[in-house]
Parts: sequence; structure tokens; C-alpha cells
Amino acid sequence: MTGSWHAWHTPAELCQARGHPDSGGRVCVAVVGVCVAAVGVCVAAVGVCVAAVGVCIVLCINGEGHLPVRIAVVALYLCVVLGVGLAARRRDTVARGASGYYLAGRLLGPLAVLATMAATNFSGFTVVGFAGAGYRIGLGFYPVMAIGTGLMAVSFAIVGLPAHRIGRRLGLVTPAELIGARFGRGAAGVTACAMALFTLPYLAIQPMAAGYALEALLGIPYVIGAALVTVIVALYVLAGGMRSVVWTDFAQGILMTAVLAVGLFVVVRATGGGAFTTLTERFPALTSRPGGDGSLVVGIWASYMLLWFLADPMLPQLFQRFYAARGERPIVISMALYPIVTGVLFFLPVAIGALGRLHVPGLVGKETDRILPMLMENLGGDWLAALACAGLLAGIMSTMDSQLLTMGSVIERDVFGRGRGGRGLAGRVAIVAMAVGGFLLSIRPPASILSVATQAFAGLAVLFPAFFAAIHIRRVSAPGVIISIIAGELVVALSYAGVLSWPGMLTVVPAAMAATLVLLVDIILGRMVQGRIGSAADDAWFEDAASGLGRTRLIGWCALVTALFVLSVDWWRFGVPSTVVAGLPGWVWYFFALSVLVSLAFTGLGRRLLRYRAGGSPVPSPKIDSMNSSGSR
Repeated sequence: MTGSWHAWHTPAELCQARGHPDSGGRVCVAVVGVCVAAVGVCVAAVGVCVAAVGVCIVLCINGEGHLPVRIAVVALYLCVVLGVGLAARRRDTVARGASGYYLAGRLLGPLAVLATMAATNFSGFTVVGFAGAGYRIGLGFYPVMAIGTGLMAVSFAIVGLPAHRIGRRLGLVTPAELIGARFGRGAAGVTACAMALFTLPYLAIQPMAAGYALEALLGIPYVIGAALVTVIVALYVLAGGMRSVVWTDFAQGILMTAVLAVGLFVVVRATGGGAFTTLTERFPALTSRPGGDGSLVVGIWASYMLLWFLADPMLPQLFQRFYAARGERPIVISMALYPIVTGVLFFLPVAIGALGRLHVPGLVGKETDRILPMLMENLGGDWLAALACAGLLAGIMSTMDSQLLTMGSVIERDVFGRGRGGRGLAGRVAIVAMAVGGFLLSIRPPASILSVATQAFAGLAVLFPAFFAAIHIRRVSAPGVIISIIAGELVVALSYAGVLSWPGMLTVVPAAMAATLVLLVDIILGRMVQGRIGSAADDAWFEDAASGLGRTRLIGWCALVTALFVLSVDWWRFGVPSTVVAGLPGWVWYFFALSVLVSLAFTGLGRRLLRYRAGGSPVPSPKIDSMNSSGSR
């Protein structure tokens, strides 16, 4: 594959490389024209938002009711988001080409990596879906999500650090290119198609949540609200790429967290003294396990933990952050702090949803996903309702923008094989196509946000064994990886269709087992066939993948993570009535403490990993945006 990862920094160079030496000027003019048109559209959108703000302020002054206040606040928020996105684009002068647009020049520092990873992972599912699950299931949904996602951060060391080193050395941009660098374009294409197929329903969750929020808080029809957010996100992604996404993610993450914290305070205050004591007395199942609907039995609980562990690092928008980091330290710092962030933030929407049963009883099915905006509408007053709407949109848009950007790169580079020299027309068309596809799926959502997300995550979790094998195992072949992915996705598809059922567990368990079993058979066959060493990978590849911990320490760290996983499924508390301690059920404090313990453990692991790389085996550090491979992969 030598020579297949080149990047050309100007249109003229691109044309010359493709055998069109005289076309550089025409291409340059076309590119400039497209850029000017995109900027013009964004400026027009900003103008519309500013005009809306002005009209709403006039209406408020004239006493035309509460709705203009909310519209003005939301319009102002959308103006700020567009402004931040355009400002980030103007600063994008360090790196051009694919890594400049899709990876912000591989220059993201610790704070930027942590903020964009958190904001990318905390989506409409987190804000609206968690509240709906809290309403149906209760507080038990909090540790399933918080500890499961916090423990997932160990994959930053298992997959993230090696992917960062390999990607930086080979100039990789998309997750599937890592598979392609090891196993060829066929395996990369299968991986990319699986990512696109299962990212689309997760993408649809974002306009779904936006539609619910804008309908409940502003009276905007569901479809129009979903379309509005989709268009605005697509605009600033097209304008500024990863740099715009990171800047807006940072601002949106702060706003989302603040709104959720204030929202919980308002709901607790409206409930009166001892809110969770009252909840325990009136709805005891909501503060104990297996939850209000009885769904969180031990097998389902453990399945959810496994689902987040396998699926989250395979989210293409999160995986791409491994490539974008300036070095290894930002990834390690993110791994150490992630359990604390999830341990605090995930409690807020779940608690709001659970307490919502005291204020808005009787919701069922998909209606439960509306509980958070309904509470803000009923309890918060005009200004909080307006800020809550902006905060909900922040959580939604901070994920949707990353999904569109990453899937644009995947479809452009892996599915169509275009754009090796940078952001091309295929990438922009792919971004628009994914935005339209997500919106169309959101018009008639098939189930609750939790149900949609669970199926989408199961399809992505199937990819984890293939990526792990690609990075760490020599004797694995391209056909083995392809069959592994197909077998796992087939289990997911048959389960979704109702042909297969798995009582007491989620689909991710048998699907991941099927994918792993295929790879194990492939590895065994590789050892049996004399002379077979698997698909192409040289010593530099496995040096990049090495942890440097040594076998004894590696076994010790694996045992520690396993022990933390076991402690996270506190089966001995299932079915036991909850006792309120310092205003919260006692087992909630247990999981707060466990989040801190996981963070401390990952801090120690990160220090070990950095010490090895700094002392014994430095990572190659080629020039930014170099897309050259030094040898055949």
C-alpha cells in the first residue's frame, strides 16, 4: 500500500498527481467559489438569527407574552454557536488538507481532547434519553451508564494510544483506515459500511431529541424543530471542520452541564424537603434495583456495562479523537478524568427524570423522553425554560456535529475512496447526506431513545474484536476480520428482526461472542498453517501497539479492571429496599465513590504508560498532516 496515503496541499498539486497538470487554476477557482458560497450561507443564517433575536426583544418589551423570551434566548444561542464555528474556521491556518479539516491538524491538547470527547459522547441520548430512562427505570439507570462509561475509558489505553501512534506515523484520518492499513481496502470498506449503518440511527437520536425539546419549550412543531437543528449543525460543520466542532463542543458542554445542574436544583426545590425520601416512599422501585419496570436484572445490568465498554470506543466520532490528539498525554489525561466526569454528569438527567414521576405521572413509552423539557416548562418559568432549551440543544448539537464530520470522512475516504488529498466534494456531500438521512429517520422514531441507542451501540460493539486484533495480534487474517464483522452484525440484525432472542441479556453479548469466536478460529488456523504470520504488519506496528508494562504488571492491571467491573454490578443490593443517606439512596454514594476509585486507578495506569514511552521507546513524530507511509502495510 505504499503511496496510498499521500496528501496534496493545493488543488494544483492534486491535479498534477492525478495527471491533469493544467487543471489547478480551474479547481482552485471552484474551491474558492464553494468556500465563499458556504461562508455566505452561514452569514445569512447568522443574520436570520440576529433578526429573530431583535424581533423577540421588541415583542418582549411590548409585553407580547412569554414565548418571545424563549425564542430570543434560543436564537441568541444559535447565533453564538454559528459565530464560534466561523471564528474557529478563521483560525485554521496551521494545517490544511485532510488532517487540517477532519483532525484540526492533530494539535488538540489535554483540555480540548477531554472536552470534545465528553461533549461528543454526551448526546441527546444522554440529556433527553437518560431522563426518559430515569422516569421509567429510576435511579438504577445512573450507575449502569456512569460506571459502565467510566470503565470504558480503559480502552483509551488498549485501543486509543496504539491507534494514535499508528495513525500519526501513517497519517490515518478515519477509524476504518487503521483496518485498511493492516488488512487492505476490502476489510476497511466492510468496517466503514458497518460504522455508517449503525451510526445513522444514533445520529437520528439528535434531531429526535431536538424536536422534543423545541416542541415542549417553544411550541415549534416536532418536525420543524428537528429540521432547524439539523441545518444549523450541518452549516458550521461544513464551514470549519474539526476545529469548529471542538470549539463549539467546549462551549456546548459547559452550557449543558450548567443547565442540567440548575434543572435538578429546580426540580428538587419544587418537590420540597427530602425529594429523594419522598420518591422512595411513593415509588420505592425507582430508588432500588431492578428498577421501576423491573428491567435491570443482573444479566441486563452486566450486559449494559459490556455494551458501553465495547461500543463507546468504536463510535467513529470518538475514535477519531485519538488521531487528533497532540500527543499521548491528552489521551491519558482524558482516560484518568473520564470516570469522574461521567460519575457526576450522568447523575443529573437520570435524577431529573426519576423525580419527574412525582410531578408528571402517567407517561408511557416514547412519551417518557419528553419528561425533561416538560419539567422545565412546568417548574422553571420562562427564563429557565429558555436556558433549558439552549442546554438541551447544546448536548444534542455537540454530538451531531462530530457524527456528521467523522462520517463525512469515512464515506469520502473509505466507501468511495475519494479525497486522499483533503476535504473534497464527496466529503461535503456525505455530510449533507448523513444529516438528511438522520433527519428522515427521526420523523417517525420507531421506539424510545434508549431502545434506538441500544441497537445502534450493539452494531458498533461488534467492531471492537476486529480493531483489537488488528492492533495487537499478528496471526490474524483479512478474511478472518471480515467474517468476524459480518457474523457479529448478522446476530444483531436477526435479533432486531425478532428471529433470535436472548432472555436475560442484551444482544451485544451473543453478537460480540460470535465476532470474537470467528477471530479465535482464524488465529488458531494461522498457528496451524506453517509459515502463516497473518496479514501484513511490521515490527514498527507492534512497537506502536506495545504497552511496555511487562507480563506481570499487565496481568495485574487486567485483574484490577476486572475487579472494578465486578464491583460495579452490586448484585448483593438488588431487591433490597433503599435507605436514604444524606439526601440520596445509600447505594448512589457507593457509585460516586467507585467513580473516584476508577479514576485513581486509571491515573496510575496512565502514568505507567507514559513513563514507558518516555523512557524506553519514543513514538515517531512525523510532520503534521504528513500522509506518507514509510513502508508497505
